[in-house]
Amino acid sequence: YGHSNQLRQARAMGDYLIVGVHTDEEIAKHKGPPVFTQEERYKMVQAIKWVDEIAPGAPYVTTLETLDKYNCDFCVHGDDITLTIDGKDTYEEVKTAGRYRECKRTQGVSTTDLVGRMLLMTKAHHSNIDEDLDYRKHTDNFGKGPKGHSPWTGVSQFLQTSQKIIQFASGKEPQPGDTIIYVAGAFDLFHIGHVDFLEKVHKLAEKPYIIAGLHFDQEVNRYKGKNYPIMNIHERTLSVLACRYVSEVVIGAPYAVTADLLDHFRVTLVCHGMTEVVPDKDGSDPYQEPKRRGIFQLVDSGSNLTTDLIVQRIIKNRLEFEARNQKKEAKELAVLEARKRLEEEKH
Repeated sequence: YGHSNQLRQARAMGDYLIVGVHTDEEIAKHKGPPVFTQEERYKMVQAIKWVDEIAPGAPYVTTLETLDKYNCDFCVHGDDITLTIDGKDTYEEVKTAGRYRECKRTQGVSTTDLVGRMLLMTKAHHSNIDEDLDYRKHTDNFGKGPKGHSPWTGVSQFLQTSQKIIQFASGKEPQPGDTIIYVAGAFDLFHIGHVDFLEKVHKLAEKPYIIAGLHFDQEVNRYKGKNYPIMNIHERTLSVLACRYVSEVVIGAPYAVTADLLDHFRVTLVCHGMTEVVPDKDGSDPYQEPKRRGIFQLVDSGSNLTTDLIVQRIIKNRLEFEARNQKKEAKELAVLEARKRLEEEKH
């Protein structure tokens, strides 16, 4: 939603927004391994409602040649500087030519912050238990970098405002003839699996009006456990609102899809993906009512990506990174010891 907010601001500066997306190779070279593959990222960016077109395989350094190729008047970036691997500003050329504009970064979120939350897969930030030793061990490791802070206090610093929700919301009411479709879930770490599902649901009707019900954090934690949700309800709301297939969001939707909810929104169809449906607190099926009305439909998104899998990718990347660093340190140590021995032999 930080990226979406940047794209929303960029789109407001002009009439047509083209978003350049880097390849996996470019990202690995300058920043480290990407979490999502380039194909996943192309599709995710395209699903953001302020994006008119994407430029796949965009070069890491933005040049005037690239701007001219896509017939762009100027380019936009956040107010954080991006540098190449050798420390050069990637926007230097377009800045000098006066074809650069800046937008504000979204306070309280960064990819690094989200990764930090994922590396702490315990139940701790949803309970008052602060003596979780496994958690303590992780926080000790995580806070050691120069900019490190304890994720215990640093989780979800994003502050939601009604203004931000209004900026993200479509503001469109359902029109006569619209098919009102209701979907519900955590929609945590809004990803390609969610996008594929919503796109399939969107194709079910000629004039779809999709309402997404988002469960409160505590509810998600009840059925997902561990450290879920990784993003709080406010962050998840913006992420889902930024998707071009969604018309409206119910913030803190009830877990069971009730008759009241269906009548209130005049729902025609209720859809759910192929993921497991956990029973409600009393053991009942949360989709009992739509099934009784004959308006429930399972939709196969064709994607097997889940929030769990993303977290596993992150942890795998992290472990590989740590192993690489340990190897490097061991090698450097061996070199130092060899030098020391040579010095001693000389003397």
